[in-house]
Amino acid sequence: MARIFNFPSKRAEQVHFERLVRPHLESLYRLAFRFTGNAADAEDLLQDLLIKIYPRREELKQVDKLRPWLARVLYNLFIDTQRRRNRSPIHLADQTGDEDDPDPVDRLAAEEGTNPEVETRRDGDLRQLQAALDRLSEDHRAVIMLHDVEGYTLEEMTEILECPIGTLKSRLHRARARMRQLLEQA
Repeated sequence: MARIFNFPSKRAEQVHFERLVRPHLESLYRLAFRFTGNAADAEDLLQDLLIKIYPRREELKQVDKLRPWLARVLYNLFIDTQRRRNRSPIHLADQTGDEDDPDPVDRLAAEEGTNPEVETRRDGDLRQLQAALDRLSEDHRAVIMLHDVEGYTLEEMTEILECPIGTLKSRLHRARARMRQLLEQA
């Protein structure tokens, strides 16, 4: 008598993986963009994340809070990439991205009937804000992006950054103070 094994097909595994991850892709991309500062590196970082977690599909099913878990893996990949890049003897002259592909923040659709002066001032403010974020240390930028931009709670951030809550509170306080200082200098 032949045994019939009920192994999931490769296609079923892919569909299940996509269902688990797809709801988080947009927020993960935004986070990757904020970490890296440009679209191409953010896409690469997100792709690296997906490649890294795909073999761990079974582990993903066991994760209670998938969003913070994915953000932690993304952050760790970003840190690893930065460390590799800093150790590399090759440095690209222009890592700011393509001039024809502006920052997504700058591509926000203008509301109907807005004043050009207001739009110009807003664009300048956004550039100043991005420049100040770029000047923050990696740790400070991470806590600002995770907490103030993406809306993660301090408890979720303890899981993502693997850091005690007290350290995160003080780091967030120092990061905000540094942001204020940088914005006042601009």
